[in-house]
Amino acid sequence: MGKIFASSVVLETKDVLMRSYRSMPEPFLDQSPNQPAVRGFLHQPKERIDAGLVLTHSAGGNCNSPLLVALADALCTTGLMVLRCDLPFRQARPHGPPMASAERDQAGLQRAVQVLREQINSRIFLAGHSYGGRMATTLCAHQPSLLDGLLLLSYPLHPPRKPEQLRTAHFPKLYTRALFVHGTRDPFGSIQEMKSALGLIPGQTELLPIEGAGHELLTKFNRERLANSILAKFREFFP
Repeated sequence: MGKIFASSVVLETKDVLMRSYRSMPEPFLDQSPNQPAVRGFLHQPKERIDAGLVLTHSAGGNCNSPLLVALADALCTTGLMVLRCDLPFRQARPHGPPMASAERDQAGLQRAVQVLREQINSRIFLAGHSYGGRMATTLCAHQPSLLDGLLLLSYPLHPPRKPEQLRTAHFPKLYTRALFVHGTRDPFGSIQEMKSALGLIPGQTELLPIEGAGHELLTKFNRERLANSILAKFREFFP
């Protein structure tokens, strides 16, 4: 019994130490009248808050995807308040892709930015994985002064095996500074295709390639370091 107890103490102590370095997200829900609902989780830094970031998901996922959770935790440790939220189409349906919901999803992101701005008086960023990033760039192309910067994870440049169907019509109107993170094995766009597409954007951009990663970005080889790699580049690009 003594050995079992000692082992339990060690495991419990280790878990407490890990939690002390990790943000503890709180469920978040805003249902203001005549506004899109904002639903998700709020990651609050333990000490000072120097910026805020809205983080959202892909067409097939939700705000609880491992990539978003890991990235929100990493960003929060350096002073960013992160609102990790579900887009309106995901709030309406727990499964399945968006169906003619682009305008509603962009309105939902705009509302999430407004809600976060009510929480803090500082810079605000918007981040999205795949479809979420596409909605974020489209929103900012129409409202260039809405926020301070974009973080785009696996931007879906075109459908797999259909490089002629580019999703870049709004790029020439995008003046918001944008950091793109893209896997070298992403079927939605090669690194070279991404570089060419970024040339259409008048605002300042940078591309962070993730070696060996596909559209989900996380792999068994980079799982422990990916979020910190993105964090380091984010802090460099948005000092």
